[in-house]
Amino acid sequence: MLKLALGPLLYYWPREKVMAFYEEVAASPVDIVYLGETVCSRRHELRAADWLALGAMLEAEGKQVVMSTLALIESSADVTALRRLTANGHFTVEASDMGAVQLLSGQAPFVAGTHLNIYNPPTLSLLAGLGARRWVMPLEMGRAGLAHMQRERPAGIETEVFAYGRMPLAFSARCFTARNRNLPKDDCRFSCIEHPDGLVMRTREKQDFLVLNGIQSQSALVYNLLAELEQLREMGVDVVRLSPQSQHMGKIIGAFDAVRRGAAPAAASARMMAPLLPAQACNGYWYGKPGLEHLTETTV
Repeated sequence: MLKLALGPLLYYWPREKVMAFYEEVAASPVDIVYLGETVCSRRHELRAADWLALGAMLEAEGKQVVMSTLALIESSADVTALRRLTANGHFTVEASDMGAVQLLSGQAPFVAGTHLNIYNPPTLSLLAGLGARRWVMPLEMGRAGLAHMQRERPAGIETEVFAYGRMPLAFSARCFTARNRNLPKDDCRFSCIEHPDGLVMRTREKQDFLVLNGIQSQSALVYNLLAELEQLREMGVDVVRLSPQSQHMGKIIGAFDAVRRGAAPAAASARMMAPLLPAQACNGYWYGKPGLEHLTETTV
């Protein structure tokens, strides 16, 4: 059966909200939980010790816990924190950049994260040789590219697909959320904590375009492959990743769990789930189309 993974929390929430959120996750049917700050090292509602404590709590509830690293390393302090995380000695680590891969290579098995941009079998084989035991498909890769990767996938490595949430597309040294308030990055006043699902950026025609999340740019629409779960299963995908949102996450997890167990029809569940999304759904990348499109297998 497909495993359900809850990806790392991409937004900046107050400590109390984070703790309550993961208490709910502990009682949910997800199999794997990714923890840690992956966007901005200035976010300090939770420290490294807090993430490790949450990991211990979730592990005690039967979850496989993975610690995720920052996607953009900007300072010597970030490097020091990365070294500590990769050497934690207990939890598996998701490498979000090649610096993390270098530290983990030959030391411990790891997850090769989506931001490593693994687009061809030789790259996947290289990372498998360095110790990767699972890889996360790049967001822009569709089913045709994944089918090719699956045919050439090295033995002993799992495939994970980002299947729900606003897609984390790019990172910058500039903090867009602070800039929106005419604040410098070094005096951002932690502006992103005011936007629990990111700050929507619209075009002049008032169409949702992107979501600003500190130094991260996300899709404004919500990537949703619930209706495609059977395709993923048939292609030999091992894990599907759901990205946290501030509301209705328990119901989202429940919908994916029901479909993967065969307890609910996929297409109907996807339609019923629409009111729970913070924006309209999209799945264009999966079908090799522009990402903002929403398609079904019969309309491609």
